[in-house]
Amino acid sequence: MFAFLDPLRTITSDNTVWVALLRLSVAAFCGGCIGLERGKKRRPAGFRTHMLVCIAAALAMIISQYLTMMITEHWLVLIGDLKSPGSISTDVSRFGAQVINGIGFLGAGTVIVTGRQQVKGLTTAAGLWASACMGLCIGAGFVEGALVACLLIISTITAFTHLERFIVSRVRNINLYIEFAHVDDVGAVISAIKAQDIRIFDVEINKSRETGGNQSAVFSVLLPKRMSHATALSIVASVENVRAIEEL
Repeated sequence: MFAFLDPLRTITSDNTVWVALLRLSVAAFCGGCIGLERGKKRRPAGFRTHMLVCIAAALAMIISQYLTMMITEHWLVLIGDLKSPGSISTDVSRFGAQVINGIGFLGAGTVIVTGRQQVKGLTTAAGLWASACMGLCIGAGFVEGALVACLLIISTITAFTHLERFIVSRVRNINLYIEFAHVDDVGAVISAIKAQDIRIFDVEINKSRETGGNQSAVFSVLLPKRMSHATALSIVASVENVRAIEEL
């Protein structure tokens, strides 16, 4: 497949510029495609971030192959060590391994834990890591594999989002974030939930440090069969002194 790319799969003295141009252009395109979807959803790492990560990862692999080419074709001649071609060596995978390790600081910067005990940014962090791996694949010359991976990654973070929402909307175990006026109102909320045959597994109460601020709690509950999430939310919202409610 893509046999016309065979001359550009290996870096030589004659095709260095064209190999770099092709691979980095493909890396920019694939990384940009993934980042575009993240950017539309206003995520911390968007179009340019994913593009830069993919380009940099591809460049790291190109550097590895370039060093190998220089050692085997040029540097040995310069030092007059043609009789010992194995005396100078480089690990082609070393730069790629450092890319995989180094991408962690970007991924960690996109993951946050909100005040409602929600973890957000994991998909963006995974997308950055996938972009880095895709860039390594392109930099190594395996353009076909990178294009397939690009399509699968985009499908995962777009089409499968709707499937995930469909499945989550039908699960019976849910977490509810509830804000109320006073700590004493927790009893009324618990009574209203149990009255609808909803089982409560765990309650985490967070007291506000601000004077007059709303109190909050996170309830882990199991809904009865055929009760929708919207119905459960409306039941709790109807309780007196409940200021806000959200499904986590």
